Amino acid sequence: MTTAEATEAPARTIPEGDPALIGVPTFIVGATALGLVLTGYVPAGAVGASIAIILPATGLGQLVAAVWAAAQGQSAVASVFGIFAGFWLSYAVLVLGLTHNWFGIPADAAVSTQGLFLTAWLVMIVLLTLASLRLPAAFTLLFALIDLALALVLFGTVNGSAGLTTVGGYVVFAFTAVGVYLFLGAMSAATGGRSLPLGRPVLS
Repeated sequence: MTTAEATEAPARTIPEGDPALIGVPTFIVGATALGLVLTGYVPAGAVGASIAIILPATGLGQLVAAVWAAAQGQSAVASVFGIFAGFWLSYAVLVLGLTHNWFGIPADAAVSTQGLFLTAWLVMIVLLTLASLRLPAAFTLLFALIDLALALVLFGTVNGSAGLTTVGGYVVFAFTAVGVYLFLGAMSAATGGRSLPLGRPVLS
C-alpha cells in the first residue's frame, strides 16, 4: 500500500433506494384522511380526526423521505418532500393549537388564522408548481391540483362556505389519485418492473 493510498479518505457511501417509496404513500394516507374530513365524513366539530394519521405518519414520513433524498444528493426531491413535511406538520400544529388554545388566539380570530395558514401555503405551493415545470407533467399536475384544493378551502373558510370546502375535499381526492399513480410507478420500478409514464415536462 502506498502512502497516498494509506492517507486517502474513505469513499462516502450513498444510501441506495427511492425516497418516494416512503414519501408518496405517507402523503397518500394523509391526503385521504384530510379529504374525508373536508367532505364531511366526520362532523364539522371533529376536524382533528385526521391528526392521528397526519402528524405521526404523513408529517414524519415526508421528513424521513426528505432526509433520505438529501443524503442521496437529490436536492429537488428533498426540497419537495421537505416542503410537504412542513405543510403537514404545521397543519397538525394549527389544528391542535386552535382546538387546545395553545396560542392564545381568540375564537373570533380562528377563521382569519386559518386563512393566514392557507394563504401562506398556497403561495408556497404555487411557487413549487412553477418550479416543477421542467419535471414530468404528472408532478406539475399533482402540484396544480394541490393549488386548486388550497384555494377552494381558503375561499370556503374565509367566506363560511361549506360547499366550497367540500369541493376542495374532492379535489384533494383528485390529487391523491395522482399520488397513487406515482406510487404504483415507483413501486413497479423498485420491484423490477417498468415505471409508469409520467408525461412530458411543460418546459424542456
